[in-house]
Amino acid sequence: MIATAWLLPLSGIGIGIVMGFVARRYHFCTLGALERYWYAGDSTRLRSWVLVALVAAALTQTSELFGLVDGSRTFYATTPLNLLGVALGGLMFGLGMALVGTCGFGALIRLGGGSLRAAVALTGIALSALAAQRGLTAQTRVAMTEPFDMTVSAAHGATLAGLLDRIGLYGLLIPLTICALVAIGYWVFRDPAFRANRERVGVGLVLGLCVALGWLITSYFASVAFFPVQIEAANFVGPVGDALFQIIVTTGEVPHYAVGLVCGVVLGAAVAAWRADDIRWEACDDARELSRHVFGSFLMGTGGIMALGCTIGQVVSAASVFALSAPLAFAAMALGARIGLSLLLEGGPLAFLRSPHAAR
Repeated sequence: MIATAWLLPLSGIGIGIVMGFVARRYHFCTLGALERYWYAGDSTRLRSWVLVALVAAALTQTSELFGLVDGSRTFYATTPLNLLGVALGGLMFGLGMALVGTCGFGALIRLGGGSLRAAVALTGIALSALAAQRGLTAQTRVAMTEPFDMTVSAAHGATLAGLLDRIGLYGLLIPLTICALVAIGYWVFRDPAFRANRERVGVGLVLGLCVALGWLITSYFASVAFFPVQIEAANFVGPVGDALFQIIVTTGEVPHYAVGLVCGVVLGAAVAAWRADDIRWEACDDARELSRHVFGSFLMGTGGIMALGCTIGQVVSAASVFALSAPLAFAAMALGARIGLSLLLEGGPLAFLRSPHAAR
C-alpha cells in the first residue's frame, strides 16, 4: 500500500504527465506565443495562453467560493508584497527566457524530446534558484529587496481580496471577480480565428484545469494530512531546484507536489514526442550558444525566485488566486522578453522602440 505522504507527489506526476503531453503535442510555449504576436501579428497562441490563466482563475475562484481552496494560505498571499523584487525579478526572467529560447516549463517540454540544450538550461535554473533561495545570491537578493516588503492584509494576504479588505471594499470582491473574468474572456474569444481553432482552445482549457487541480489537490491534503503540506499549483523555477536537490542529496523527505509535477511534465512530453516520432538528441551548436543558455538560465533561476515564480507559476498560478504581484510580474517578464528578442533579432536591446512591429 502506498504511504499517504507519497500520494501528493504521485498526484503531481499524474497532473504533470497530462500537462507535458498536451504542451508537447500542441506546441504550447509562452515565449513562442509572445514572439508570434510581436513579430507576426498572430495572437492565436497568446489567446490560448491567456485562456489557461482564465480557466485556472475561474475554477480556483469558484473553489474558493465553496471553501475548497483558501487563497490566503498560498505562497503568493503569505509572502509580503515586494514590488521591486517582482519587477526586477520579472525583468531578469523575461530576458533569460529570450536568451534560452523558452521558459522553465518549455525547457522541461524540450527535455522530454531529447534536448540537451534544455538539460543545460534546467541545470542552470535549478542551481541558480537554489542559490537565490538559500545560497550566495540569496544574501544579495534579501539585502536589495527585503526593505521594500509590504504587508497588504493580515486576513487575506497580498491578494485582491486583501487589498479590498484593507480599503474597506471587501464586499465588491465577487462583482469585481466576475467583471475581470468576463472582460478577459471577451478578449480571448473575440477573435473568430481563435474560436475556430479547436486545438488552441482545447489546450487552454486542459492546462487551465490542471493548474486549478493543483490548488484543489494540495488544499485537500493540507486539510487531512498529519504532516505539513504546501498549498501550490504549478511553478517551474523553485521546484526544478528542489527536484535537482532531491536527486543529488538523500534527505529522507518525501518530495512535495510540485517536484512530482516537474517530473510528470518531462514524462508526458517524452510520451508525446515518442508517439510523434519526434525524439531527437539536440546539443548547443557552438560555445556562443552554450554561454547564452548558461547566462539565460541563471537569469531565469535568480529572477524567478525574486519574482516568486515563472510565466506559469507567477502569472498563471498566482493570477488564479488574484495575487497582486501577478500583473506586475507579467508586465516585467514580457518587457524582459521583448528586450531579449530585440537584442537577438533586431540588433539592439531597445531596437523594438523604433521598429514597425513595436505598435503591435
